[in-house]
Amino acid sequence: MQNQALWSGSRKFQKLKESVVTRILLFCAGVSVLTTVGINLILFLESFWFFKEISVSEFLLSTNWAPLFEPRHFGVIPLVTGTLSVAFGALFVALPMGLGIAVFLSEYASPKLRAVVKPMLEILAGIPSVVYGYFALTTITPFLRSISESVEVFNAASAAIVVGIMVLPTIASICDDTMTAVPKSLREGAFALGAKKFEVVSQVVVPAALSGILASFILAFSRAIGETMAVTLAAGATPQVTLNPFEGIQTMTAYIAQVSMGDTPHGSIEYQSIFAVGLLLFLMTLVMNLMSQYIVKRFARRYE
Repeated sequence: MQNQALWSGSRKFQKLKESVVTRILLFCAGVSVLTTVGINLILFLESFWFFKEISVSEFLLSTNWAPLFEPRHFGVIPLVTGTLSVAFGALFVALPMGLGIAVFLSEYASPKLRAVVKPMLEILAGIPSVVYGYFALTTITPFLRSISESVEVFNAASAAIVVGIMVLPTIASICDDTMTAVPKSLREGAFALGAKKFEVVSQVVVPAALSGILASFILAFSRAIGETMAVTLAAGATPQVTLNPFEGIQTMTAYIAQVSMGDTPHGSIEYQSIFAVGLLLFLMTLVMNLMSQYIVKRFARRYE
């Protein structure tokens, strides 16, 4: 009887603990959901007041962005082109390097070398973005200016290179994990048919891991679009539509950081413009994430 009572009390205590843990986890989930809803609500509400004063067509189609000076203009195209030029430039730097590193780690590197190289690569993801920004100013930009005197102190090329270094761990790590997950039987089958190592990698492993590789590219692109401090320091604050990567530009995140310093009166149209830009940036990254999920489902291969 005593043992039965102890067992019953232990079971009740166990149920109590599970109930407490469940409620704590539910609370955490609720806080995250409410935080997301609150952020989106403020973003859409402030953007609504902005678009009551400025037409959507002027905001999306005009090429003149000067919200802080009279006469004010709110054409966001210079910020969008600046953001995309840095993002595409970063992918131009990071995609071949990241995929090459992933192929080396998953297919060619020894276990000991892989155990050393991969953690060192992932350390890059932990470096603060402001450090990358000063690295661009003190190292990358002087190097570019030593090649050509036409390179400005603040330029898109320097920002693209440093952002490419920042997103490199994302591409390399995800691609490496995806290719490592490809079943060993596929490799062995290709070798049994007489394929060489490079043929196995290029014609079997990479196509089998295509969904993860493409998803890593899109996630890296989203990260490059949303980068703030490194781009603010390296690219400058000159909103203009230009195809010259050696000229100064301004990205959407850099503008948000500039106006958020506290010099703009709360409730003014200039203040509300940062929410309109933020809403557009949110929609761009949302589309990128949805594309990533679609690609994963569309090209995913399931193995037994």
